[in-house]
Amino acid sequence: MFGKINEKVKETFFLETGLHIAGNREIVIENCDRIEECSDVFMSFLSDNLLVQIWGNNLRAFDFKTSGLIIRGRISQIELIERRGGHEKSDSGKCED
Repeated sequence: MFGKINEKVKETFFLETGLHIAGNREIVIENCDRIEECSDVFMSFLSDNLLVQIWGNNLRAFDFKTSGLIIRGRISQIELIERRGGHEKSDSGKCED
């Protein structure tokens, strides 16, 4: 029962993960929890119940301070992997410039 209530709260307050794709040059991610891996060819990040993996060239991450993330570069592939249990955190590296 708690799971259903939790999902309704997320929907009501727009806390679900949102991906907005502009061609193959930019992705805006809403409600991003943590950057797992970050390089110029591969980025991986966690959101509530998703692991999002992005492959491409010249990838750069911007504006992580607002619980959102903008990724720019030439994007070739996006993979969404559903995670069970929500906020499982790992100790992988973070994106640093």
